[in-house]
Amino acid sequence: MLAAHGTVLRLPMVYGPGDPLRRFLPVVKRVDDGREAIVLDQATAAWRGVRGYVEDVAWAIALAAVHERAAGRVYNVGDAENFTELEWQGTIAEAAGFRGRFAVVDAERLPAHLRGRGNLRQHWCVDSSRIRRELGYGERVARAEALARTIAWERGNSAKVVDPEQYDYAAEDAAL
Repeated sequence: MLAAHGTVLRLPMVYGPGDPLRRFLPVVKRVDDGREAIVLDQATAAWRGVRGYVEDVAWAIALAAVHERAAGRVYNVGDAENFTELEWQGTIAEAAGFRGRFAVVDAERLPAHLRGRGNLRQHWCVDSSRIRRELGYGERVARAEALARTIAWERGNSAKVVDPEQYDYAAEDAAL
């Protein structure tokens, strides 16, 4: 049982400048490399997950830490939408200036370097309406600005972390 004074925050996949998992890098690098198509398999394209911009997530944490009503409560934190991976990557790509297309292929055609891990049949969708309703939480940074800041950070900090084996464009072209 949750202690009367404790608060639980279920955090989303947090993106933004400083993201140690480099969630935007695979899309931004392909855009910057002038790829005509970005390849995803069907399971990855359909997977849904909750995300949140780093400053907005920090705001949610601060609200919960100081708001008396938060005591003894559990809150989901994240954007109101639970986009599919295809929708989310498309949003990032568009913000980065992508003029190409996304190609969704059968898993058997997906190059080895793009095969993910984990169970993509289980989505990670949450409803963040409780924290919005009870604590007055809302995004403080517009999505367009959050995307622009994150893309700019990736572009300024990616040279040292790029693994060339993760960008086998010949294999990606063959999958098309």
